[in-house]
Amino acid sequence: MDKSNIRLYDTYEGKVRPFVPLDPKEVDIYYCGPTVYNYVHLGNFRPTVTFDLLTRFLEAVGYNVKCVSNYTDIDDKIIKASLEKKISEKELSTFFIKAYEDCLDKLNILPLYNHPKASEYIDKMASFIKDLEDNGSAYQSGDDIYFRVNSDKTYGLLSKQNVSDLVSGARIDVNTKKECPLDFALWKLTDDNGIKFDTILGKGRPGWHTECVVMVNSVFKKPLIDIHGGGFDLKFPHHENEIAQSEAHNHTRLANYWMHVGFLLTNGVKMSKSLGNSILAKDVLTRHSGNAVRLFFLSTHYRAPINYTEENLDASDKQASRYELSLKKATYKLALSNVQEGDPLNDDQELFLNALADDLNVANAMTVLDKEYKEINTLTMKKDSDLNRLASLVKTFSYMSNILGLRFDIPALTDEDRKNFSDYNLARINKDYAKSDELRKVLSDKGII
Repeated sequence: MDKSNIRLYDTYEGKVRPFVPLDPKEVDIYYCGPTVYNYVHLGNFRPTVTFDLLTRFLEAVGYNVKCVSNYTDIDDKIIKASLEKKISEKELSTFFIKAYEDCLDKLNILPLYNHPKASEYIDKMASFIKDLEDNGSAYQSGDDIYFRVNSDKTYGLLSKQNVSDLVSGARIDVNTKKECPLDFALWKLTDDNGIKFDTILGKGRPGWHTECVVMVNSVFKKPLIDIHGGGFDLKFPHHENEIAQSEAHNHTRLANYWMHVGFLLTNGVKMSKSLGNSILAKDVLTRHSGNAVRLFFLSTHYRAPINYTEENLDASDKQASRYELSLKKATYKLALSNVQEGDPLNDDQELFLNALADDLNVANAMTVLDKEYKEINTLTMKKDSDLNRLASLVKTFSYMSNILGLRFDIPALTDEDRKNFSDYNLARINKDYAKSDELRKVLSDKGII
């Protein structure tokens, strides 16, 4: 497909616009990862699945994609949890990173270009903050260093808010030590029981908003990348504050495109730990397949909210199973007929890719997939079907489902399977119905017929 057709919604510009990467051959993506103080809830994985889909799509059309997501392993919540459990912050974060990565595997998330931890970039964060102090964008007050929000004349453009109308809230504490209630902490010169780092700023730890900016600049080794994103709730203040620091330090807005993913709802209310309505991802993935969770998320456009119900996930499980069984039966029919791998159906692939090029319009892409799914079923069940056509459908369906991140387990036929199939056909010819029924059940249980 023509890459110039790709269009993405940019929150900063507030509209869908043509996607033009900084490098015509490469795309850089960064999305905010979890704060690893507990098991993550299912909603945390909606951005993960979305940016995995975006990565797969961009790679399919020929880009080399560097996708990065961080771990926030320095945070007051981590300190509080580690003190309660009487273990170190590192032990706590390492445990929950492992739990998070178990879920990544079950969801078939592609390996990332990098998965940086905030704790690995402390000295660079300290130097970054010192630069902001030196240019007047940051100041020390009491035991902390704050960012001077009024030093950034573009502040509020991402979230479409006027600075004069903003009041403290959502991670912004009322603090009389601040010059302005919107100013936010860059460095905490603390003597509490939490982890501290000895740097050029003194002994303390960084603020949340600084961590991501420094990791973006450090991992990609440049001040401006193509795409930055995360959940809708990160738009303000987190991403707004990232842009402010980048503007002050590098005179860029950090990313050319800002993408935000809609909330996962429970009974119409945003899923979150603070509201006590969260469903842990690890628990969902014991009841439902990774394919089902992906299909559930993909059933609604990534920018729109989606409501969690077990019924919706059950339906996605059934759909995933139907896809897998259909692909398995078709694959085995081709293998038993010794039909070679088919040629891709270019028109269908083009329709599929063009749908995703339209700001990841999965609904239209699924229309193409489901059309092929129905034809695969028809040709698989038909006695004298066009096997070359079936081979092409299997090839194209597999290509498209892989871009959607679906993973199907189709074991290769064994010699025993082939013998059972041959014996089954022979029993039918000889009208040995008892034998044919016995072998039919064996073959049917394995999805061969």
